[in-house]
Amino acid sequence: MIITRKSMNRRTLLRGTGAVLALPLMEAMMPASAAAVEAQHAARKRLHVIYAPNGMQMENWTPAKAGADYEITPILKPLEPYRSKFQVISNLDHGQAEALGDGAGDHGRCCGTYLTGMHVKKTEGADLTNGISMDQVVAQQFAELTQIPSLEMGLEPPSLVGSCDTGYSCAYTNTLSWSNPTTPLPVTVNPREIFERLFGDGDSLDAKTRMMRLKRQASILDFVADDARRLSGNMGANDKRKLDEYLTSVRDIERRIQKIEQGGSDVAALPNYTRPSGIPDNFSEHAQMMIDMMVLAAQADLTRVNTLMLAREVSGRSYPEIGVPDAHHPMSHHGSDPEKLAKLTKINTLHMEQVAYYLKRMSETKDGNGTLLDNTLLLAGASLADPNKHSHRDLPTIVAGGMTTGGRHLVAEKGTPMTNLMLSMMDQLGVKAEKLGDSTGRLTGYTA
Repeated sequence: MIITRKSMNRRTLLRGTGAVLALPLMEAMMPASAAAVEAQHAARKRLHVIYAPNGMQMENWTPAKAGADYEITPILKPLEPYRSKFQVISNLDHGQAEALGDGAGDHGRCCGTYLTGMHVKKTEGADLTNGISMDQVVAQQFAELTQIPSLEMGLEPPSLVGSCDTGYSCAYTNTLSWSNPTTPLPVTVNPREIFERLFGDGDSLDAKTRMMRLKRQASILDFVADDARRLSGNMGANDKRKLDEYLTSVRDIERRIQKIEQGGSDVAALPNYTRPSGIPDNFSEHAQMMIDMMVLAAQADLTRVNTLMLAREVSGRSYPEIGVPDAHHPMSHHGSDPEKLAKLTKINTLHMEQVAYYLKRMSETKDGNGTLLDNTLLLAGASLADPNKHSHRDLPTIVAGGMTTGGRHLVAEKGTPMTNLMLSMMDQLGVKAEKLGDSTGRLTGYTA
């Protein structure tokens, strides 16, 4: 087929008074040949990470059988509709998160090590030492392709000072991302701040100006409406539909954020949990709002690297909405108590429900000739196995997306470093790295 239409610039923006909004990838932005269309589509690869804290109830996580005909486990049950889109990987270790002579502090080490594979320095001060994290290796190579190199998101307010585990700075437990061995990147937990960074000029606004903007109840879309109508007149039917879906999604998130900022939801505040302005009371609502913005950022190709911490390591959050009023971290030290194990399973399953929501949104959102999930790799799991033992071996891990071999349980050779998987994933993303942390090579069988 010969395509003769004129291509719209990929960096086309909707503009209005004081507002700029990026657009999703549209047919009109495609190059003028079918081969070029396919090449551009395939080149837009993404890395996403979703992290669950405080380990996993491994008996209810790990499938009993390897291969494609494994039986789904209770914690993985929410992911069952997307079975063909993900693989479970067992026997991956983070040996560098073990004490190695440093004594207590497994939570500080496991979280710090998760994406770096490095043994972090035991310190409560400013003399932090880790390694560059996998996401930042990718972000640095992708930096020139998007407006924002990477987004670091979380659901609990971070602190990068003080001690959050025995002898370990909070910097190690409150973020996954390290741009270099001494620079942790803090997560953003307020949906409004993420939204403004993506679609407004929030980074340059002081608090007073932002409040004036909120009081006006003005939508970004109100500012760019005229430009949207002008642009729509030059689009084909498919592009018009995609633009309408995209703008509807942006409007929906704005409306949800504004509703929360006007007075919160009807759900009672969680015990011992301080609610910053703009953050939903309900865990799932907050998580899914953040995931929706991950999807929007991918649609607009504003960033191709995104991490989301469902809670910080050593999180004491409670989940009364699922019948777990206990603080997560103390309860995770279950001592083989059946009641505590059942509650831990509930929390772990709730966290996997958010991963399922992510897969749903990414797989239903169009991107060029396919979906956003087609060219995305998701790493999801935890940096501890059994939290009662602070086990750093056989970590709970899934890899999802259109670029991985889904529908199977891959059992790696015992003692395989987690970083071997990360090197293999970076290969798929076109990011070349000879080594990451304690890696010994690529993960055998991962691409088979």
